[in-house]
Amino acid sequence: MHGEIMNQSAKNSAVAILCASLMIPGKTILSDVPQIEEVNRILELLASLGVKIEKLGPGKLSLDAGGKLNFDSIDKHASEVTRSSLLLLGALSSHRASYKLYKSGGCRLGERTVRPHLYALENFGVSVISKQKFYEVKNSPLRAAEIVMYESGDTPTENAIMAAVLAPGKSIIRMASANYMVQDLCFFLRQAGAKIEGIGTTTLIIEGVKELKSSVNYSIMPDPIAAMTFLSAAIVTNSHLTIKNCPMDFLDLELCKLEKMGQKLQVKNERSGKFRMADIEVWPSSLKALPDKIYGRPFPGLNIDNLPLFVPILAKAKGRTLVHDWAYENRSVYSLELQKLGAKINLLDLHRAWIEGPTKFKANEVVCPPALRPAVNVLICMLAAKGKSILRNTYVIDRGYENLYDILSSVGADIKIVKE
Repeated sequence: MHGEIMNQSAKNSAVAILCASLMIPGKTILSDVPQIEEVNRILELLASLGVKIEKLGPGKLSLDAGGKLNFDSIDKHASEVTRSSLLLLGALSSHRASYKLYKSGGCRLGERTVRPHLYALENFGVSVISKQKFYEVKNSPLRAAEIVMYESGDTPTENAIMAAVLAPGKSIIRMASANYMVQDLCFFLRQAGAKIEGIGTTTLIIEGVKELKSSVNYSIMPDPIAAMTFLSAAIVTNSHLTIKNCPMDFLDLELCKLEKMGQKLQVKNERSGKFRMADIEVWPSSLKALPDKIYGRPFPGLNIDNLPLFVPILAKAKGRTLVHDWAYENRSVYSLELQKLGAKINLLDLHRAWIEGPTKFKANEVVCPPALRPAVNVLICMLAAKGKSILRNTYVIDRGYENLYDILSSVGADIKIVKE
């Protein structure tokens, strides 16, 4: 492949901010909203609650949650297929109501506890009782709280932030996630009148306000995980590509690891603002394996969602590297799907795998694993394989990437979508 790719807007920022629009007593105008299936499911959820949604153009939405919400009509299917529906717990915490929220799905990554959400929210007055197929939620009047996050997860932190913003008094959230989507949510809420200090750190100080502004206009940030996806595709296919509009604060360590592997790259056109942005140019390179294990961690660090995107790159590199995906039980297991395309992967346990290269990828027919990043890894390796591959059940990829196949085709990939 050869040319330039414009990075897409951040999926995980968008779903959180869309849910947070429920807290705005009037109209929210959002720009740069990624047009992906995960966003579509959240919009279905909001519409089922009674939010008035209007499409103003590509990636631009108007949402009005100022009317009376109907808690009895929450879209069951949309709740069940996206784990992001859990963000309604914090977004709806200021509404004096009891309601049922159907249990969610999303990527099948093994045991994913909801306890961090529940432990955080109960401090602010939100009671969540887990039933077999749904959560029974009861909102008491919000109260300020000083809490330590049971787990520094992104969505649990976002739920705690949304509750604290409208809780009278001063709240302190310690061991908070400082990841990109959490920061983007904080900037959105601050633009709406919230009083939040410590954005980008693990301690947030929030002074509750009585009400947020009646109208907000906000643009979603670019996606560091999509940027890493394009980088991985470029590197594995020996391509000369430039990925434009990359949020560098969330890619610095990833680029450091790539450079230590021998990847030739250049960061260009750096600019400052809410986030430090730049374009990243990569060239075909001879790669050597990382001598040390690679693992993800909460920000600052190598992003947990970027970790699996190193697997195709490591399969191309000469040597052997240990990938430790401690956060999810099943994600390392899904890397074995790449064996069907010629990758040499030795799974040690549910969290650790040896990746050995260099790999000469071969074409094959594969069904997408039921998790977003492992699924897009299969596509990346198929691009590097000689011959025609067939990838089935691609909805899981469409959950998180906007026009991915057209974008890759625009720089030289040969991808055809077949309706079955």
